[in-house]
Amino acid sequence: MTQPLWRLDAVELAARIRRKDVSCVEATQSVLDRIAAVDPSVNALPLKYPEEALAAARAADQQLARGEPVGELHGVPVSIKVNVDVAGQPTDGGIVALKDLMATQDAPLVRHLKNAGAVIVGRNNVPSFSLRWFSDNDLHGRTLNPWDAQRTPGGSSGGAAAAAALGMGPIHHGNDYGGSIRYPAFACGVVGMRPTAGRIAAVNATAKEDRILSNQQMSVQGPLTRSVADARLALKVMSQEDPRDPLWVPAPLEYPSRKEPLKVALFKRWSGCDTHPTVRAALEQAAQWLADAGCVVEEQEPPHFEEATVLWRQLVHDDMRRSMKPAIDALGDRAVRTAVRGYFGSIPDWSRDQYLTAQQRRLTIARAWSLFYAQYPVLLMPVSWERQFPIDEDQRGQERLEQMLAAQSPLLATAMLGLPGLSVPTGVADGLPTGVQLCATRYREDLCLAAGEIVERAARFRPLDHLAG
Repeated sequence: MTQPLWRLDAVELAARIRRKDVSCVEATQSVLDRIAAVDPSVNALPLKYPEEALAAARAADQQLARGEPVGELHGVPVSIKVNVDVAGQPTDGGIVALKDLMATQDAPLVRHLKNAGAVIVGRNNVPSFSLRWFSDNDLHGRTLNPWDAQRTPGGSSGGAAAAAALGMGPIHHGNDYGGSIRYPAFACGVVGMRPTAGRIAAVNATAKEDRILSNQQMSVQGPLTRSVADARLALKVMSQEDPRDPLWVPAPLEYPSRKEPLKVALFKRWSGCDTHPTVRAALEQAAQWLADAGCVVEEQEPPHFEEATVLWRQLVHDDMRRSMKPAIDALGDRAVRTAVRGYFGSIPDWSRDQYLTAQQRRLTIARAWSLFYAQYPVLLMPVSWERQFPIDEDQRGQERLEQMLAAQSPLLATAMLGLPGLSVPTGVADGLPTGVQLCATRYREDLCLAAGEIVERAARFRPLDHLAG
C-alpha cells in the first residue's frame, strides 16, 4: 500500500518531487492535513500558516513546470522555532509581551531553507525565553510528549521534536544552548543534530542587541528529523554562508574517509549521577552495534567532565545576570521565573577576574577534549543520565533541580565547549523512547552522523511505526 506523503522522509520526498511523481502542493497538503489531525492533541505547532504554505507550494510547482533549477528541499514542508525570525511572522519566543514582535527579514537558516525550496508550514513551540527542558508558556500553552502526556517532550525545542515524531513534516528547526535540540529528540524518539558553534550562521534582526558572549560560544541552530539522512541534508542546507554572522566558519561538511577502524569512547557511568537502567541498556546496545560494524569501543570518561558541566552553569548564568535575567523577571511566565531562580540558586556571583579566569580555563578544558578526540574520534554517551522528566519537574524545588542539572551533564559539558552532538533513538522501553548521544570534535559532524547511521540501521526504529494513527 502506498504510504501517505506525510510519512516520507525529506530525502525521499524531495526526490519524488524532483521526478514530478508528486507535486509540491500534494506534499504540503498531506502534511497540513496531518497537522490538523494530530496537533490538537499535542500543541507542537501553535502557529500554522496553511494558506501561505500552499501558496509557496504552488509557486514551487510552477518553478518545476518551467524547468528551472530547484534546491535540495524543493517542496519539502518544514517548521521553524518561534524564537527565530521568519519575515512577516512574529518572533515571540513564547513570551506574551512579544506576541506582536514581527520580523521583517529571515534569519540566515530560514533564508537558506527557503532558498533550497522548503515550504514553511508553521512555527514550533518553546518554553518562555527557551530556558527550560519543558515546552510550556503563557502565550501558546503546553506541548505534550506524544508518547506520554505526563512526561516532557523536552525543551526548548519540544514543539519541533513532537512535530517530527508525529509526522508533521520531515524537518523541524531547533536551537541548542544547553541541550535544547538533543534532549527533545531523546524525549520524543527522533534525531537531533547539534552542530559545532559557528557552523550555522545565526542572527535575529528583531533582537535589540547582539547575543551575549556565552550564547555566541555555546548556542547553535540545527535540525530535528526522523532519520539521520534527513539531519545530514538539513545540516547541509542550513550551513550556508551569511555575511550577517561574522562568527560563521566555512568548515567542510565531509572529510577524507578513515582507513583504520573508528575508535569510540563509551561513557556509561559517572560518579555525579546514577545511570537509569534504560539509559545504560541503550548505551550498551549502541556500543555493541558499533563494535559489530567494525568500530573499536572502549569505556572511557572524557577529561574534566564534571568541571565542564559546572563551568557551563557559571559562564551562562554570570552572563545572564547582566542581560537576560532582568527581562525574564519582568516578562517571563511563572514557570520560567521559578526555574531561573533555581538555576541561579547555587551559582556564586563571580567578580570580573574570576569570570575572565574561567574563560581561560574553558580553553584548557577544550584542549584536553581535543586531545581526547585525537585518540577517540567519537564519544558515545547518554543524552541524559535519567529518562524523560515528568512534567514540570523543575518546579519541585532546589534539591530536585540540582539533580536534574546533574542528569543533564552530558548536554551541558559539550555545549560549554561549543562541540557537536547527535541524539539518535535506539528503541522503546516501558512505553518511552530510548536513545544515545554521539559526539565528536569541532566541525566533525560527519563522524557523529556516520556513527549515528550505524546505530540507526541496527535499531530499525521509526517513531511513526509506534505513534502514527
